[in-house]
Amino acid sequence: MNIIRSFFICAVLATLVSCGNAGNKDAQTVDTAANESAKGGKVEFNEPVFDFGEVKEGDIVERIYTYTNTGTAPVILSQVSASCGCTTPSYTQTPVLPGKSGEVKVSFDSNGQVGKQQKIVTIVSNADNRVTTIQLKGEVLPK
Repeated sequence: MNIIRSFFICAVLATLVSCGNAGNKDAQTVDTAANESAKGGKVEFNEPVFDFGEVKEGDIVERIYTYTNTGTAPVILSQVSASCGCTTPSYTQTPVLPGKSGEVKVSFDSNGQVGKQQKIVTIVSNADNRVTTIQLKGEVLPK
């Protein structure tokens, strides 16, 4: 009787374990297919690096960086931040539809920033490439 009971318990456990694995495998396949078919937006900057050359200390350098959404879903920029307080970014606040363009405007105050400069602006969005950067570089000459 114990042998039959042991055999029955093993059979039930084997059935439960194999059923659980098959269900998980199907769920993983469905999740992967959903992720592949639900591609998002993509941020691509025309010129991600701008070299402003040489400026005198105290000059303000401004640059508008244009990006295009090359993906298939709207892109929303959620955060745009500069590497230091002397650089101020502003950006398109509305969703950028696929195939359309948006802007990030960067203003660099060179006051007190003598020498070679490289300012990095980090852009966070809902796009497939969630974090991208643009750069402003050049040299600030003393007054």
